[in-house]
Amino acid sequence: MPFNIVLITPEIPNNTGNIGRLALATGSHLHLVRPLGFELSDKRVKRAGLDYWQHVSVTIYENTESFFEQHSDKKMAFLSSHGEKEHWDIDFKEDMFLIFGKESTGLPKSITESHGETLFKIPMFSQHIRSLNLANAVGIVVYEGLKKLRPFL
Repeated sequence: MPFNIVLITPEIPNNTGNIGRLALATGSHLHLVRPLGFELSDKRVKRAGLDYWQHVSVTIYENTESFFEQHSDKKMAFLSSHGEKEHWDIDFKEDMFLIFGKESTGLPKSITESHGETLFKIPMFSQHIRSLNLANAVGIVVYEGLKKLRPFL
């Protein structure tokens, strides 16, 4: 399995549906950390994921603590507009965890402060934008990782 895509408290069902579809297309596993800003039964999740959603490999966690308790020994990269290093500098490994925050505020400050060495950003070249759409950001990072892993897959 190429990657583990982790969404910490996602808010927009369409983004999660699209990311689920991307996870399936790339052979990745999707991890959703509650609270979610929607119900997984929301028709917008299903519409964005089309009829693929039933095939997406998904694990749901009750909170951030339970996610980190279960996976503290795993290789992780955290994505945030507050990162100092660019996403193309991630040392991608198969099965690593790519951690993304919620649409409105990103990753909690407690996470960005405690994982500074593994905190990365997608560069943006305009002062008129704060962030990228979550589904787009996940796609950019996952395919950058696949490009780097391609010789090994």
